[in-house]
Amino acid sequence: MSFRRAFMAFALCMAGSPAAPAQDARQVEIGYEITFAGISGFRIDVTARFNGATYDVETSTFKDGMLRAVTMNYQGRNRAWGGFTARGAQPTVGSLSIVVGDKPRTWLAKYGAGGSVEETHNPPWKPQPWQTIPDKDRVGSLDPLSAALTVGFAGDNACDRTLPVNDGKRRVNVMLHKLRMEPAAASGIAGAQGDVLVCQIYTRRVSGEFDEAPKEAEAERERPITIWLARFDQSQVRYPGRMEAHTGFGTIRGKILWFRERPLGPG
Repeated sequence: MSFRRAFMAFALCMAGSPAAPAQDARQVEIGYEITFAGISGFRIDVTARFNGATYDVETSTFKDGMLRAVTMNYQGRNRAWGGFTARGAQPTVGSLSIVVGDKPRTWLAKYGAGGSVEETHNPPWKPQPWQTIPDKDRVGSLDPLSAALTVGFAGDNACDRTLPVNDGKRRVNVMLHKLRMEPAAASGIAGAQGDVLVCQIYTRRVSGEFDEAPKEAEAERERPITIWLARFDQSQVRYPGRMEAHTGFGTIRGKILWFRERPLGPG
């Protein structure tokens, strides 16, 4: 399991955790920390606003601690908005903005009927022929944040599903499989209530621009990420509370730092 692969899958689940069905206007704020080989690495801050049958969720991902001091700059922002129907979350738009070093990239996806996706890249994406994402892989795919939001409020049924994820340059399948349920008190997650759902996450690349060679990517796929999904409020929503992924360079761990909820005021 590479750091990039583990981080992508963990960020996907962190981003999507606050989704919930139609409800009173409220705002949920969650903070997460990711460490690599015991060293503070990344922070992910989530702000989710719900108003009746609509949602607007933003995440901010940035390097922290020692990793920030000794490696190149990285900042990521995602936003997704849409509504809820009887069949679950219905995405309208998803976007991401990434800065690596001094090179920014933005991508906007608008979702239409039949799973169609209208994309805008800045700067324009000009892949080699073997790096393109064919139309058959784009249809039905979602940006990472919107993909997570479609399942984030599934509660006890959050696992045992496959998410078709597209970040503008890479199309992957993110597969979640249930392992077990365990008492919150035994999970090591502060503030968790009731029981905790433990799942494993695998990723499989489908098409697009990838850094790893195909053989390496297939080997990495055999190393899953383990994630603990817990309840922190009175709803049936399960929020990621803990993560572990083993890589050839050390163990990546993620944990929740805070969970706050308040009514959403006017304006």
